[in-house]
Amino acid sequence: MSDRRITALLAIMAVLASGCALPETREASPMASAVTFQDPWARAADSGMTAVFGTLANAGDRDVRLVGGESPAAGLVEIHEIATDHGASVMRPKQGGIGIAADGTHELVPGGDHLMLMDLRQPLRPGTDVAVTLTFEDGSTLPVTAQVRDFAGGNEEYSPSGHKHG
Repeated sequence: MSDRRITALLAIMAVLASGCALPETREASPMASAVTFQDPWARAADSGMTAVFGTLANAGDRDVRLVGGESPAAGLVEIHEIATDHGASVMRPKQGGIGIAADGTHELVPGGDHLMLMDLRQPLRPGTDVAVTLTFEDGSTLPVTAQVRDFAGGNEEYSPSGHKHG
């Protein structure tokens, strides 16, 4: 085979190979990169447990799921909800975490979904801040700082005994 034919054959093979290449795959960005926690705040507490509230906003083009968290101020961080059980409001862990729709928001509010800081390691005083790291379904994390506030609330009792609200 002549050099010209080999060169032409190699050129044709290169063109065919580039036309048959698989499309570039783009990895999905971490869930946490699309989420902001707007106006986060925590209820002041001397000991035991307390709650963190605010608005989770997902600016991404896919749904995300918050599944947990951690804080140096607490031994444990859980996602909780208030549900009705036999006519009484009961606080309990929220199974499956919190889904936040693409381009949507989810409110964490007293008497509704919230983050529980359990086994507080120190008192949380009004006017101070508490660090919390949110964990999403894909393992990505979002560090946030919540302002600690006095809040009497709607008779919620964030204490280890019973998890009941009245």
